[in-house]
Amino acid sequence: MDKSKDAATSGYNAKVEAFREEEYPMLKGSVYLDHAGTTPYPKSLMDSFVRDMTSNLYGNPHSGSSSSQLTTSRIEDIRLRVLQFFNADPADFDVVFVANATAGIKLVVDALRAAPDGFDYAYHQASHTSLVGIREEARNSLCLDDRQVEEWVTGQSPFEGHGEDRPTLFAYPAQSNMDGSRFPLRWSETIRWDTKSSRSRTYTLLDAAAYVCSLPLDLSCVEKAPDFTVLSFYKIFGFPDLGALIVRRQAEEVFNTSKYFGGGTVDMVVCLKEQWHAPRNQFLHERLEHGTLPIHNIIALDAAMDAHQRLFGSMKAVSKHTRFLLKRLDRGLRSIRHGNDRHVCTIYSPEPGPQVDGGPVVAFNIRNSQNAWVSLAEVEKLATLKGFHIRTGGVCNPGGIASALGLEPWEMRQNFSSGFRCGTDNDITAGKPTGIIRASLGAMSTISDVDAFVDFIAEFYQDLTIPPALAVPTISPPIRTDLVVRSISIYPIKSCGHFQVPPRVDWEVRPEGLAWDREWCLVHQGTGQALSQKRYPKMALIRPALDLGRGELGVRYIGETGSHLPREISIPLSKNPSLFRPPATLGSRSSRVCGDEILAQTYVSTEINDFFSGALGVPCMLARFPPGGQGKSMRHSKAHLQKHQLPLVTPILKTPHLPGSFPGDRPPSPPDSDTERSAQERRILLSNESPILAITLPSLNALNAEIRRTGSKHRGEISPDVFRANIVIGPASDTTRAPIEPYVEDTWSDLRIGDDAHKFEMLGSCRRCHMVCINQETAEKGEEPFVTLSKTRRFDGKVFFGVHMAVTSKTQFPSLRVGDVVVPS
Repeated sequence: MDKSKDAATSGYNAKVEAFREEEYPMLKGSVYLDHAGTTPYPKSLMDSFVRDMTSNLYGNPHSGSSSSQLTTSRIEDIRLRVLQFFNADPADFDVVFVANATAGIKLVVDALRAAPDGFDYAYHQASHTSLVGIREEARNSLCLDDRQVEEWVTGQSPFEGHGEDRPTLFAYPAQSNMDGSRFPLRWSETIRWDTKSSRSRTYTLLDAAAYVCSLPLDLSCVEKAPDFTVLSFYKIFGFPDLGALIVRRQAEEVFNTSKYFGGGTVDMVVCLKEQWHAPRNQFLHERLEHGTLPIHNIIALDAAMDAHQRLFGSMKAVSKHTRFLLKRLDRGLRSIRHGNDRHVCTIYSPEPGPQVDGGPVVAFNIRNSQNAWVSLAEVEKLATLKGFHIRTGGVCNPGGIASALGLEPWEMRQNFSSGFRCGTDNDITAGKPTGIIRASLGAMSTISDVDAFVDFIAEFYQDLTIPPALAVPTISPPIRTDLVVRSISIYPIKSCGHFQVPPRVDWEVRPEGLAWDREWCLVHQGTGQALSQKRYPKMALIRPALDLGRGELGVRYIGETGSHLPREISIPLSKNPSLFRPPATLGSRSSRVCGDEILAQTYVSTEINDFFSGALGVPCMLARFPPGGQGKSMRHSKAHLQKHQLPLVTPILKTPHLPGSFPGDRPPSPPDSDTERSAQERRILLSNESPILAITLPSLNALNAEIRRTGSKHRGEISPDVFRANIVIGPASDTTRAPIEPYVEDTWSDLRIGDDAHKFEMLGSCRRCHMVCINQETAEKGEEPFVTLSKTRRFDGKVFFGVHMAVTSKTQFPSLRVGDVVVPS
């Protein structure tokens, strides 16, 4: 990519880099590309705020004390300063302080809803969800694209034939929070002007939250300004958590129909015998700021504006800086191509140019060299490990997402019916992504941030291998008989440590998996959600041990703990109902595990629950999900063969670093295959996808070799424990030459294990997340092995290691033991 930069921008960038390390210590070692969500706050801002708080006493402004009057004086000064920041004359505008932009929107909606005949509502398709939600309160509502808004501007009202006396509200974003597209500020003036001759009035609401982060908003012309403007200060300054509703005084009449009043908004209230009140009417904000204001947040806003001006100068300087960085980021991402000349990034944001004015946001998705979409969740996992702060998913912009991705309403409803929810991992549905990757720049972004992110995308998602010209059929691997079960592990409590089955012990294999595996979990006392090691790494230090002779599950915590907490406890294996809360109580409400809604039995013992809560520092309860349940007490396997495991044509030119790195062209997976149908009938307990998970030592050895070859910072070998497999398969001893090639397990259809040749069906490769980067001995998190797996074991944008399997043996009580011979086919 072009590394050039003009002198002016280079000087400003150097200035930002000079103070960034001192002012933004929280960003050390990371790259922040999520300014559309919020902005990191500088250290000097917090220092100034703390000095103010420790030097002055601020009281409730609804009082006459000196501390209260000081508060009132400061707030009114800051209110004026906010108007000056947006070049708005206080004679023409008022500022109402709110929690955030959404709270400002709701104030306007509550007032219009109270109108005698309600109101009609139109909104632009690029609107944030908070604007879209207004439609539920309107009599009639319409979603408009650019063309329809322009038609309205020229006099073609979208509400022809509707109530003449009913007010209309038109809302739109100054800048799309999804892709940075900016929309004409003149719409506010022209639409309001066009409706002046009508008996009803049209009001305009501008969502400026994304816009004002990097561009000055000029409200100097009252006739051109929106009636209502909402924004969030934390998106500009990082702190405080505060928003504002800026109201044209000519539109204050909207609030005359509001009914509710809160403390501080009235001059007199009569309750006894009569019900009467007199609202304050000198200033609009006196009527709308119900209760005690967030006084400390408002005072912090003063310090925030000081810090921002001192560090960055004017918003015009910020705009010029971010505009330069946007061009660099956009150009860099567009320049990345695979070896077959296909673009790596599909970009939805407008390409910046002389005729295109967009915000410093790049919304995009990634395709592999075979033109398949890469999972957003997989990108975010890897970005998180490498220290990049980005946002993925629907970004609270349903219309913008649907338009960019070509999603029809029926497709979105079908995706929902199929189980898709915002934030889930199944973000590629029916061949289309359900969201985007968003990188957004701000005042303290630098050239090095942009270049690092472009290099990151190129390093992990660009495939420079030459497309194969010739191909030969794949030859099925020969049957091997010199493999054995090297170890068997049980994970009684989901996401906690393992219990290793001793040698010479036969372990029962049930239809839902190995006996006692993932039968318990920990759930949050407040939400009821199952805890995961991804969020709470210290769960690795909780070590269960099964004592079948005594009928107990012993649990030991090996991490640091308070002196009042025991180091270990014992839990009966019995299913005695007295151990659990009755089904009707709060403790037995529905929870979610891997996207499934479940009904687990929670323990009543405070000793048990306090042990786990104390160990993790999280208020949680132990819950059990025993076999044999029905309805929400039953789960089914989701594992199935992946595309890279289906019959394929193998290229003659073999270029991947490891076997199976980048597969050749494969036919699409049948949507209703027998494998998928049988998976729906196969029960599991609390495991992620399948009854049993297995890995092979040759594949693990190849992975460790690749980590050493690439010079990773990781110290030592990757242990089999990080993959949390039930069965580890390998040669009989470490000195024996590996009888199989790495990753040949991807091609196995079934296994026969032990003297009785119990049969196990292979269900498909195991998709991995960055939980594999947690050291199971120390609970510390690193980059490996996920980073190397992302380069060598990624198919269709997903990372795989290990294989799912399930017993299909006709034996009534099949069992396994360490040392059993394994015969794949």
